[in-house]
Amino acid sequence: MTQSEHGGAGEKAAFVARLQAYVGGPAKPASAARDAVNQAMIRHWCDALGDTNPVYTDPAVAGRSVHGGIVAPPTMLHAWILPGLAPEPTEGDKLTELLGLLNAAGFSSVVAVNCEQEYARYLRLGDVLTQTSVIEEVTEEKQTGLGTGHFVTYVTTFRDQAGAVVGTMRFRILKFRPAQRPAAAAPAAAPATPRRPRPTVSYDNEFYWAGVQRHELLIQRCAACQQLRHPPRPMCPHCQSLKWDTVKASGRGTVHSFVVFHYPAFPGFEMPYVVAVIDLAEGTRVVTNLIKVEPQAVTVGMAVEVEFVAVDAELTLPQFRPVGA
Repeated sequence: MTQSEHGGAGEKAAFVARLQAYVGGPAKPASAARDAVNQAMIRHWCDALGDTNPVYTDPAVAGRSVHGGIVAPPTMLHAWILPGLAPEPTEGDKLTELLGLLNAAGFSSVVAVNCEQEYARYLRLGDVLTQTSVIEEVTEEKQTGLGTGHFVTYVTTFRDQAGAVVGTMRFRILKFRPAQRPAAAAPAAAPATPRRPRPTVSYDNEFYWAGVQRHELLIQRCAACQQLRHPPRPMCPHCQSLKWDTVKASGRGTVHSFVVFHYPAFPGFEMPYVVAVIDLAEGTRVVTNLIKVEPQAVTVGMAVEVEFVAVDAELTLPQFRPVGA
């Protein structure tokens, strides 16, 4: 137990006063971006987020826009100032000092609560940012669903090379003492032989698994345009019809592609094993295991046929083997 857990109102008030002494002071030392705003990083950001706005990446389109040239996505504001893997300076890092004080008092866990950014203007290629940050608030002890703790808020101000403010970011965290949870029941003993994972059977695919139980490989067919589709789904991707029936496949096909799993080991699977995409003779594809063949002997184009394998007393799976194996 820590002192704050046992202490009375006076000790708690003294502890809060120590925390409040940090409010209004710097959170971290001022720092400057290592690189100017540049097209390469903007492009990486847009690729990662799927942002296709051409004013970020296309000089011609950006030049005709109200911006008159390339601008950076506003949400990149903090990204320009991040230190990457370089060690951050420790001297003058009052935020870390404050969090250490809370940690020593028993508030050992942390969770980000929210982040608010405000933008004064778009950043342009060549801008070089600096940042300063201030501890804005440390609350009294609060009771939350996660446990008892203190909310800490700090505000970072971003400026350009001329010293003009281009944006701010308010970041709030909760340093808390985890609530005591009731002891969990002992897990059920694992079966001596791990079972293969069970397939998820739904309204859309129950016909398929019922067919497997009868040793039939059923493929869904659109009743309107006659296109086959697998895995099963409620609507035809070609004509959007909701009407369908099934075709009993011959079970013959060829290997379209495959991978051999060596690691990591999965319960219920004997390593190594082959997962293959099979082109069925009917014109659609299924993903399955290849059996009765050494992994090094599998080739693209290999002729295969279905075999219904009872992997345990409750589960039968359609797997494929080389023709005649």
